[in-house]
Amino acid sequence: MKVRNRYFLNKKKLKKIKQDLGEYASIIHDKKKIEYLEAEPIPFILVDGEPTAILINDKPYPTLKYLINNKDIIIKKVVVDMGAVKFMANGADVMSPGITDATENIAKDDIIVVVDEDHNKPLAVGVSLIAADEMINNTEGKAVKTLHFIGDDIWNLKI
Repeated sequence: MKVRNRYFLNKKKLKKIKQDLGEYASIIHDKKKIEYLEAEPIPFILVDGEPTAILINDKPYPTLKYLINNKDIIIKKVVVDMGAVKFMANGADVMSPGITDATENIAKDDIIVVVDEDHNKPLAVGVSLIAADEMINNTEGKAVKTLHFIGDDIWNLKI
């Protein structure tokens, strides 16, 4: 990943990012040092030097490392069976047959975290393509579009 520029965010841009994060806005603390990292191909939001959010098509999403290190964050989760884990590690989208459980209030286009059923460890961050009840009940089709997963370039970023 190529870093082009790094600078502090102004209050207007920070407010927009927090608004776009919605229920995940608490990951960006106002009292901390907030920076924008222009990187190719995906920019980052750094909080006290740690990659906290990524921007994909100008929309912010929490990073997996942040979610793993801050378990107190309330998140919408999709639980997949252990057979789906190897596919998730390669960046596959989540298919409905592999889902064993999901947070009830997931709606289409929500930011979600995919976890495995045995250890409840985050595997990916994505966007829901359908509502929670459909995810669990469908026997075919995609349920979650994967945006960031363990082992990808975002995961391996060194600052």
